[in-house]
Amino acid sequence: MQLARPLKQNPRQVAEALRNDLLQQPSYQRWAEAIDIAGPGFINIRLKPAAKQEVVREVLAAGGSCGRKADGAGERVVVEFVSANPTGPLHVGHGRQAALGDAICNLLATQGWQVHREYYYNDAGVQIQTLTHSTQLRARGFRPGDAVWPTDPENPASKGFYNGDYIQDIADDFLAKKTITASDRSFTASGDVDDVESIRNFAVAYLRHEQDKDLQAFNLQFDEYYLESSLYSSGRVDKAVERLIANGKTYEADGALWLKSTDYGDDKDRVMRKKDGTYTYFVPDVAYHITKWERGYRKAVNIQGTDHHGTIARVRAGLQAADVGIPKGYPDYVLHTMVRVVKGGEEVKISKRAGSYVTLRDLIEWTSKDAVRFFLLSRKPDTEYTFDVDLAVARNNDNPVYYVQYAHARIHSVLAAWGGDVGTLAQADLSPLEGPQAQALMLQLAKYPEMLTAAAEGEAPHDVTFYLRELAAAYHSYYDAERILVDDETVKRARLALILATAQVLHNGLAVLGVSAPTKM
Repeated sequence: MQLARPLKQNPRQVAEALRNDLLQQPSYQRWAEAIDIAGPGFINIRLKPAAKQEVVREVLAAGGSCGRKADGAGERVVVEFVSANPTGPLHVGHGRQAALGDAICNLLATQGWQVHREYYYNDAGVQIQTLTHSTQLRARGFRPGDAVWPTDPENPASKGFYNGDYIQDIADDFLAKKTITASDRSFTASGDVDDVESIRNFAVAYLRHEQDKDLQAFNLQFDEYYLESSLYSSGRVDKAVERLIANGKTYEADGALWLKSTDYGDDKDRVMRKKDGTYTYFVPDVAYHITKWERGYRKAVNIQGTDHHGTIARVRAGLQAADVGIPKGYPDYVLHTMVRVVKGGEEVKISKRAGSYVTLRDLIEWTSKDAVRFFLLSRKPDTEYTFDVDLAVARNNDNPVYYVQYAHARIHSVLAAWGGDVGTLAQADLSPLEGPQAQALMLQLAKYPEMLTAAAEGEAPHDVTFYLRELAAAYHSYYDAERILVDDETVKRARLALILATAQVLHNGLAVLGVSAPTKM
């Protein structure tokens, strides 16, 4: 119909010409059962059963690489996520970010990208000073609620003090002169409550170690931990500021240095250097992203909370103003909302470990790593999400991760009952797979590669959870409609090949999410 106007023909005439041309193509002769014209010029192509059956053979041949594209020729991407400051345990918001970041990395890898997982954190600044002071007070024997403990929210020196029990644990181990080893550092405490620098280094190492345990419980590893302090010590922050000044993209007013960010679409110009000579927090972010570009990452993805929305325009403005070849829209941002946790019908807001929020490890201990990952990925990142602990441990079809994993386990129980060599099923005669439920299941299998591509391009791992639930539903419908272990050997082997291919795609899809595919439940 779109061709009718430029060709000055009736839409059905154009459709008829296209139909005739398609019928001459060998691929259409092999796989198309009929090509019909409907309505004003729609072309409907009906596939032969053999075309749908072919997907079974393709899945079994590809195995674990089903749906994956070949590795890209040098296409590199850096994904920055979690990036929690070492001031406390990881909370459920960090958990959502961890699940999103890891799944997006896995999705990009299926499309041939060489993926670099990066964790960026602030190992200096006001928050670390507050952590140090909180630990020092605990080491001196004081507790929240004591007269000496800062509580005045109007007093900047006391704002945000850390009251969780974990601060006492840090203080006790500091006094015991313990050595703490994290993935990126190791430090031995002096035990001297007046040694502020030792307290600071020990507290940071302690909490980095705790966060490592959180990440290990989540089965998550990073390729690199990037310290904000290194941007200052290496001179990269000063160099970035000097470049912006030299490019004429700054001005001074009211004793501060400003970036002309409105030149790049920001709603107002932004302070870069305050009156006291310190930089505002987006300045090291600009320097950091210049390093990503210089390290050869032409694609960069940042997973952050929606509270970081305001930083996007100013960081991108700084990168454009630096004029180092970085394109507009660099980096990509995936923003996520926080997570409410409900247990026993009541919202849970406090953790004994953290003092003021539910930790990621709490959630894993209450449910499982698989449930936490699947649940936190089951909605678009920017939509509100309520994590129902009771649903996450339920062993029924209302629990989405159980529903999908059970489909995989159910298939393996059938294969175990058969007891044959699954390797021989790749050569099975698939012609008996003509029933409507079998056809629907094969069509669902055929959608997997294009679903992966679309999910990777859209940085949308929730699409994978939706697909897996649909695939599991198609399998359960097929299982209920057709007995698999029948007497007819040809029919049995065809049906076994179909469910084996289904198990493979379920396994591959769950792996993208970082979720296991159990063979028994």
